[in-house]
Amino acid sequence: MSSTGTTPATPLTSASLKTFDRTTSRWGQGTMAAALLFSLAAPLYLVLTQDLGITASMIWTAYLAVAAAFFVLWIVEPLTYYPVLGPAGMYQAFMIGNIANKLLPSALVAHAAIGAKPGTKRGEFSALMAICGAAMVHVLSMLIFVGVLGTWLLSIVPTDIADVARLYIFPSIIGAVLVQLVVTLKQPRVTVIAVIVSVLVLFVLVPAVPALAKPATGIVVLVTAALSWFLRSRKTQSTPTTLVN
Repeated sequence: MSSTGTTPATPLTSASLKTFDRTTSRWGQGTMAAALLFSLAAPLYLVLTQDLGITASMIWTAYLAVAAAFFVLWIVEPLTYYPVLGPAGMYQAFMIGNIANKLLPSALVAHAAIGAKPGTKRGEFSALMAICGAAMVHVLSMLIFVGVLGTWLLSIVPTDIADVARLYIFPSIIGAVLVQLVVTLKQPRVTVIAVIVSVLVLFVLVPAVPALAKPATGIVVLVTAALSWFLRSRKTQSTPTTLVN
């Protein structure tokens, strides 16, 4: 016992850190694999046991459309998040979701609060605690504002209004996410290119070639990425010179 009456914290040793990393890797991989199986269990059950008219070609077409839209993020996100979150934080973050707009900012705030640097064990542990706190706040707020108050709100809204409102739920969510991405990226050139390509594909290419309706999203993503690269600004920024008195 210390003079203040509290038990001093046990210092971390290299052996304990290695045990932590080994345990994190084992349980993290197992948990992610279990989550993948659980997430695929219901769709596989419906496809294999129910007569839904879904063929293998439809599944592969849908998969390729999603892959074309998000394959870049599959590579970029782990590489960019790892230095900030660390191995344990990465398992947590990809299990919970909402990394860029919830978990990563929480980890950065935790780093700043205690003066931890990304890529260090101190930073990794602070990111772990920040992710746990963010997840708890998110679950509690969803339980209260969506589970309780949302259910009550739906019970008092007239049925005809609720039926009409459901038609606009998806467009409103996608519109809000789109605006958020545009404001966050602050790339007007890329935004204009994406809008023009989307309009051309939706109103020109798809009506002319209806078979391209399903992979249209992937086409927009690939064409936008290519045009953004070739039409990027090539102005070089000069390094400011520091005057020494």
